[in-house]
This record gives sequence, structure tokens and C-alpha cells, in this order.
Amino acid sequence: MDDLFADAPPAWADALPPTHSAALERIARVRPAAYARTRNHLDGAVTGLSPYLTHGLVTLPDVLRGVLARVPAGEALDVQHKLVFELGWRAYFRHAWGHLGDAILQSRHAGPRPEAAYAASLPADIREARTGVPVIDEAVRTLYATGTLHNHARLWLASYVVHLRHVHWRAGADWLVAHLLDGDLASNHLSWQWVAGTGSAKPYLFNADNVARHAPARWHSPGSVVDQPYEALERIARGAQAVASGACGAGVPEPALLGAPPEGLGVRAPAVDTAERLRGREVWLVHPWALRAPPAGLPAHTVVIGVYAREQHAAWPWPEARWRWVDAAMAALAPERWWCDADGLAAALAGAARVRSVDDPHLTRWLLRSAQLDAPAALFPPVERRCESFSQWWSRTTRSLQQAVDLL
Repeated sequence: MDDLFADAPPAWADALPPTHSAALERIARVRPAAYARTRNHLDGAVTGLSPYLTHGLVTLPDVLRGVLARVPAGEALDVQHKLVFELGWRAYFRHAWGHLGDAILQSRHAGPRPEAAYAASLPADIREARTGVPVIDEAVRTLYATGTLHNHARLWLASYVVHLRHVHWRAGADWLVAHLLDGDLASNHLSWQWVAGTGSAKPYLFNADNVARHAPARWHSPGSVVDQPYEALERIARGAQAVASGACGAGVPEPALLGAPPEGLGVRAPAVDTAERLRGREVWLVHPWALRAPPAGLPAHTVVIGVYAREQHAAWPWPEARWRWVDAAMAALAPERWWCDADGLAAALAGAARVRSVDDPHLTRWLLRSAQLDAPAALFPPVERRCESFSQWWSRTTRSLQQAVDLL
């Protein structure tokens, strides 16, 4: 394990070990009351479970079941509890993605300014944490150093990018999802649309007072461009003139993004004789969004293979640290790990008796040619009709439910 992380930022592996047991330990430490009371504070009692959920080391039912197992006897967790509510947001984003498909990558409706009025690329001073606005520069430094970012900080960062610098939300969303250890297209891009006002009723704005209430002192930004009344910020968001860059200092370098596995991971293309070697065998595919053990009941001779999709990573590259984090978790399940395109995967598996994997919208189209896809474990009842908002979805999916245990 230490060798895998020799060249990666140590905080990624040290703070968030890429193991199922580490995820379970985090679940065991969740305190629902403290979470509800402090979750909006950057130093609050957040769960830290998002990378484990994104990459499928645990599921939403796993989280709720683990939390409820430690609720004191005689007490109950209401279905409307803030913790359950936040689990619902992750499920809602997947609901929206299931109905909208690639349309999540486009503005749902008009925002406060015409689409063409926004810049198409993210300025270097933002990418390099040298805007001169402490809250923004600290958010970018934290992102690069840890691969994680508190949800409140993500909202502040997105709001600054879109509404004060007048950069298109898609440019910011594409950049952020690339650097997040828990980067998920639905959660990330639909959240940026919520901030931008292209997926919500109005744009999300913040100011220095909001930062001071919820963040440690080094994030505070008095005297900066965000130290204004909301009315003034609203005028900038809807106006023709973006705020000028206050670029200062050396900043930090943006980590390189890799569209293929870095050297030394032991990830290879399938061998030329793979189809014959797997002839008549049962195969279970592990992939970056389902890094958990195969289900019970598979035949004893089932071959477990890890796969990375060449097409997916060419479009959505990762920093080296995320590659190494994901591959450490994958290697624990599948010593044989492939890097291939859809044609190569289909050819390698052509002789197998049956191939199964867990479905995930990041890879559905890529996996469908080769595998029978199992639906991921769901926590909330399905809502067949598309819901335009989280509140609409939440109302439908929790209708008639009283306690969180009713979801299991």
C-alpha cells in the first residue's frame, strides 16, 4: 500500500484509506445529532463518506444500516432527519441523470445572463489559487491537497466562478469534477447548475459574512470582492461586467490530469489469449464505481477482473492521486486489471459463459456490450416519473414513511 502512494499527496491515502474497512469505520463514527447541528460548518461533524459512496466501496443502504445500528435503544431516526435528507440528494441526482442522460451536461434553462455572455474557460488565477480572495484560494488549495472539499466550500467556489467572474458553469464543473476524489458527474454538474441558476429558480450567492459564520479564520475574506451586500452581488451576477482578477502571489500548480493509468499500477490490456482462457468461465467485473466484493452466491470458479474504460477516462481524466486511490481499492479485489476500450473488452470476454457487473451511468454504455448489469443497491423507493426538483422527488419517495428504518 505504501508503495502505491509514494508519489501521491499523502493526505489522500492517510485521511481516507481506500478500503472497505475504512468506510465501515467512518460509518461507525457518524453521529446524526452532531451532523444535523454542524454539517454546514467546514469543521463540522461531516461523514467523509462521499468518496466511498462514489466509488462503490459502500452503498447508501450500508450507510443507513450502519448508522441505525448505533442509535441508542428506544430512540429512532426520523426519515426527515438531515442525514437521511443528504443521502436523498445523492439518490435524487442519480434519478435526474437516469431521466436526462447527457442533458445534465447542458443548461436546464436560462440563467441570470445569456449563455454566450459567460467565458468558456476557467482563468489561470482560479486554477492556481491566486485570486487574492482567501475563501477561493483556500478552497482550491484544499481541493488539490486532499481531493475533497466541504459542500459549502464547493458552493462558494462555484458561485464566485459563475456569478462574480462570469465563467460558464460547465467550465467550472468540468474542472472541479476532474480533481475531486468523489467526482461524480450527476452530483457535481447538477450542483453547479443549481448554483448557476440554470437548474434552479435563482442563482446561489454568498458573501464574506457567510464565510465567517461557517469557516475557520484562514478562509475569512474581509475587504475582498465577496465582502459586499447580497444586493450588490446580485447586480454583478446579472450585469455585463465581471469582477476583475485580483491575481497575486505564486499560487499552487494545478495537478496534471491523466487520461490513462499512470506507470506502475500493474494495469494492462487483456492478453491475446484471454478469450480462450476465460472460455466457459463465469466472470465478475469490478470497475471504479463498484469497488466492492462480488455478491454472495457466485459459482466458486468465478474470475474477478478489474476494468478501466479507455473512452471514459479519455473524456474525463483524473489526477494521479485518484488513479492510485482507486486502483489500490480495485487491486484488493481483482489482481488482474484491464485498461481497454469497449471493443477490446468485448473481444476479451467473448468466450466467457456469463459476465456480470454492477451498473453505473458513468459506464453503462461501455459495459452493456459485454456484461449483464445488476442494478445498484437502492435506499429510496423508485420514482418512475421524472421530478423537476429535489423537493418534488423527496415528497414522492418518502410519502407515508415515518422512520428512517422504513427505508431498509
